[in-house]
Amino acid sequence: MTQIPAPPASPLSPLATSVTRPPAAARPPHGSGHGILLAHGATGSIADNFASLIPPLAASGHTVVAPDYPGSGTTPRAGGPLSLDALADALVAEAVAAGVETFTLVGYSLGTAVSVRAAARHPERVRGLVLTAGLARPDQRIHIWLDLWLRLLERGDYAGFAQARTLAAFAPDHLNALPPAALAAALDDDPTAPPPGSAEQAALVGTVDTTADLPGIAVPTLVIATALDPLVHPSASRYLADHIPGARYAEIATGHLPMIERPDEWTALITGFLAEQDL
Repeated sequence: MTQIPAPPASPLSPLATSVTRPPAAARPPHGSGHGILLAHGATGSIADNFASLIPPLAASGHTVVAPDYPGSGTTPRAGGPLSLDALADALVAEAVAAGVETFTLVGYSLGTAVSVRAAARHPERVRGLVLTAGLARPDQRIHIWLDLWLRLLERGDYAGFAQARTLAAFAPDHLNALPPAALAAALDDDPTAPPPGSAEQAALVGTVDTTADLPGIAVPTLVIATALDPLVHPSASRYLADHIPGARYAEIATGHLPMIERPDEWTALITGFLAEQDL
């Protein structure tokens, strides 16, 4: 499927065709203490996925490094398809450039695959993993969602994309309870609302496969399933927990966006695990 045409890669980008590395100087770490590296979801951003989590992480004695993927936040869009290996390497490089030599990766959705691959490729740097709404590889349902998203983006149907992403995001009861203003915001058809790199990020989800990486993970791991998720079925999180040695498993009664539906519960699970494991 043809993707949305990408602009030329920024001259700041050393990985123009595979992944654009965010300039480290533009992203100062938050807080101080044990390192945390955040990996956000596809078609999202650090602000979208982790705005509510960064302050409590920083306040609880952590140095938080929070780079956006190519085409999210202020990171320039990539000049070609994204690679899971290159994206994982670039995020690790961001942490090291920020002076954070070792860290726990907190990954959400696509970010869980990025985190697992980073742990597999850089075991000397990764001290722990927290994986929410994650997957080792996409199932048929996810492929259908991704194909729909890419078709809508390719056609410039931003109203349809907003509708599809909203249906995939929320648990039914939460969606039905949204007040009119919140529903209107979710269904905003502004062409600038989706991150410019949404197509490349969504396409990457369709290619990830970390199943071979999981048995070799040897750090404390918490897997958090989103039990009412219309996009990534909780069985995908259970697979991660079952195949990462010693992984702990928890569920939240939420759709794909625990940071919106159950932010306090999500934060408490993460900060509690980090404190218990001294991560």
